[in-house]
Amino acid sequence: MPLITVGVNHKTAPVAIREKVAFAPEKMMEALSSLTSEQVANEAVIVSTCNRTELYCTVSDFAKLDDVVEWLSRYHGVEYDDLRKYCYSYVEDESIRHIMRVASGLDSLILGEPQILGQVKSAFAVSEEGRYISRDLRSLFQKTFSVAKQVRTDTAIGENPVSIAFAAVSLAQRIFADIRQSTALLVGAGQTIELVARHLKEAGIKRIIVANRTLTRAETLAKELDAEAILLGELHDFLPNADIVISSTASQLPIIGKGMVERATHKRRHNPMLLVDIAVPRDIEPEVEEVKDAYLYTVDDLHSVIDENIKAREDAAKTAEDIVENGVQSYRRAVESRKVSDLIVTYRAKSEQAKQAELEKALKNLQSGQNAEQVVAKLAHSLMNKLIHAPTLYMREAGAQADENALDIASSVLGLLDDRESQSGSNDKKYNEEKDNKE
Repeated sequence: MPLITVGVNHKTAPVAIREKVAFAPEKMMEALSSLTSEQVANEAVIVSTCNRTELYCTVSDFAKLDDVVEWLSRYHGVEYDDLRKYCYSYVEDESIRHIMRVASGLDSLILGEPQILGQVKSAFAVSEEGRYISRDLRSLFQKTFSVAKQVRTDTAIGENPVSIAFAAVSLAQRIFADIRQSTALLVGAGQTIELVARHLKEAGIKRIIVANRTLTRAETLAKELDAEAILLGELHDFLPNADIVISSTASQLPIIGKGMVERATHKRRHNPMLLVDIAVPRDIEPEVEEVKDAYLYTVDDLHSVIDENIKAREDAAKTAEDIVENGVQSYRRAVESRKVSDLIVTYRAKSEQAKQAELEKALKNLQSGQNAEQVVAKLAHSLMNKLIHAPTLYMREAGAQADENALDIASSVLGLLDDRESQSGSNDKKYNEEKDNKE
C-alpha cells in the first residue's frame, strides 16, 4: 500500500491554523474511525501536539493524498484552500524519512527535544488499540522507534539543555548531588516558572514552593504540581528553607536583596543556596554574589551555556541524520524483502493447489482400478503441463517481441541460462558455416 504523510507544523503554519486542526485526545478514536471508514485511508496514525498535526496513512493510490487534506479541512471545519497552503505532504521514502526525523527530535522546534518520541508512541498506541493500523504502518512505526532509540543512545542530541527553564534545572542537578532531597522556591508564576516547576517535578524534587504577587495564580500552579503557594511578602520567611531559588517575574525592581539572602544563609547554617535569576530586569540584586554560600547565576550565564549546547546538538544532529538515513534504507530493504516473501508464499500455495488437484485425480483413478503405471505417468505429465504453462506463455510472448532481456531472465529463473548460451553459440556456428558454404 502506498504510504503518505500530510501535516502542518511550527515551520509551515501559524498557531491560529495549528490550533484549528489539532485533535483533542478524547476525540482521536472518533477521528481515526472517520478517516478510515470513509475510505480515505486504509491505515492511519494521527500525531497531534502544540507544534504539529500530522496524518500518517497507507492509501489505495497516491491520488488519495488530496483526499486526506480535504478530510482534514472538513473534519475541523477549515476552508480547504486556507489549509492547503500551509500543508506539506510526503510519499513513500520521504514519508518514512520524515516520521523517523520527527521521532528522533530532528524536526522539533527545539532540536533534539525528547518529548516528541513519547507523543508519537502514544499516537501509535491509540491506533493500535482501535485497530486502525495493520502490518504496513505497524512495521514502519516499530522501525521508527528503533531508529529514535539509536539516535538517543549513540548521539548527544538530547543531553544538553537548550531552554532557559531546562538549563536552570540542569544547573541545579549538577550542583546538588541528590535533588530529590532538596527544596525549591520559585518566584513568579508565569510560563517560564511553570516549565521550571514541571522539570523539577520530573527530576523528583522533594518540595516546591511557589511565591507570587497574586496568590490565586500561585495556588493554581501549586495545585497542579502538588506544591505550596505563598505571597511575595512571605519570601523572607520561606527563603531559609530553600536550597534552590529560581526567579522570573515582571518586576521592574529587585525582589530579593543581599540582606535577605545573608539572613537566610545564616539561618541555614551556611548550607549552600543556589539562586538563578532568569528575569529581565533582574529579580535578584547582583550584590548577592558577595554572600558566602550563595551562588548566583543570571540569564546571561544560562544563555552562554545554551549557545554551547545548541552547537553540541547541531553537531550531534549530523550523526543522527546518518542514523535516520540508514534506518530509511534498512526499512525499505525489509519492505522489498517482504514483497518477495509474499510472492514466494503465493507461488508455493498455487503450486500446492495444482499438486493436490492432480493427486486427487490420480487417487480416484487408482481406486477405480486403472493401471498404476499409467496413473503415475498421467499424474506426472499433467503436473508438468500445469507448472510449465505460465513460463511457456511468457517465453513465447518474449520471443514474439524479440525481447532478449526477458528471455535471459526467464532462462535464469528456470535454470536454463547455460542451455540458452550453448544454444546461442550453436546457432552462431551454424550461421557461420552456412555463410561460408554460400561464399
